[in-house]
Amino acid sequence: MKSDFFIDRPVFSTVLSVIIVIVGVIGLALLPIDQYPKIVPPVVKVSASYPGASAQTVTQAVATPIEQELNGTPGMLYMESSSTNSGGFTCKIAFPRKYDSTFTMALMLTTV
Repeated sequence: MKSDFFIDRPVFSTVLSVIIVIVGVIGLALLPIDQYPKIVPPVVKVSASYPGASAQTVTQAVATPIEQELNGTPGMLYMESSSTNSGGFTCKIAFPRKYDSTFTMALMLTTV
């Protein structure tokens, strides 16, 4: 059997294991940063529109009340919002990676 070969030669199996670990560490060190996976926290996007309103009006009438409601969301990392002169409003809320996207959506619905 093949397992008997490694059982009978423990020094060989130890050296082989050490070589495999060293090759793995060298390979990890030489891996370009572009090859690392992109780790992005789950984000919930809230959109609203106020047709015909300026950005300042949208900020005062729409954005501020929504942001005040969303500000107390448990586990929120950060919130980013913008208003446009065409009457649009978007707010992006980021959560830690440990939260599932379904769970974050449920948090947002219970908060608002």
